[in-house]
Formats: sequence, structure tokens, C-alpha cells
Amino acid sequence: MKTIVVFGSFVGNTETLAGYVARGLELAGHAVTLKDVVYADIDELQDYELILLASPTYEPKMVQDDMLPFYEKLAGVRLDGKKAAAFGPGDTAWPDFCEAVHFLEKRLRDCGAEIIAEALMVDGVVEEHETRAVEWGRSIGA
Repeated sequence: MKTIVVFGSFVGNTETLAGYVARGLELAGHAVTLKDVVYADIDELQDYELILLASPTYEPKMVQDDMLPFYEKLAGVRLDGKKAAAFGPGDTAWPDFCEAVHFLEKRLRDCGAEIIAEALMVDGVVEEHETRAVEWGRSIGA
């Protein structure tokens, strides 16, 4: 399945997490495009069967700064017939743990995409969740 993983990352944690997820998808046989949102074009989503979006949570906007313009443009896009999921890192020390993931998932659903997996939300050090993230990606790809 032709798959794109678009992520916004501030300090590299979401990029690392996206790499783990992409590895899992590849293990399941997906052709994966891994793209920093800075280099992503909203129109290219139409070229993929499976769309995954990732962002850390930042207040007050919730969605990471680089992801925000993409997220806003997404509101005007139809993704009917596409499969999708969202994920991101967070810290339960903050009151809005992984709220950006919920924002992304809702936006994908509002665009007509079918959410095919429970969102992956990791707490704390991303590297400690490598196995879980790879398995999550593989399970989506199965």
C-alpha cells in the first residue's frame, strides 16, 4: 500500500517516532514516504492510500508550529476512500497530553478519511518506545 507519514517536529522527537512507525509499515510491506511537514504539499495526499500524521502538542495552538499551516489547509481537502491514523509524543506532566494527536485524528476524520487504528501516543522519552512504535506501524500495515 502506498503510504505517507507527514510529521512536524520541534526538537526531533516526533521525527524519531515517525521513523519507527515508518519502519514498522515497511516491515508490513508498505511503500512509505516519510516527510517533514515543512516539505509536504497538501495536494500530494491524494497520491496515497494510507495517510499518517504526527505532531507533538504545544500550547496554546496545540498542533506543532510547522504542522499548523498544513493542518489548517487540510480542512479544505476531501480524503474520502483514504485510510488514516495519527500519532505523536507527549508528556503526562502537561495537562493536555498528546492533544495534538486528537486534533489531527479529528481533522482526518472530518476530511472523510477512515481512521484505521487507535492513535499512538507515547509518554516521555521517545527512544524508550521504539519497539511499541514499530509494532504499531506494522499492525497498521497488516
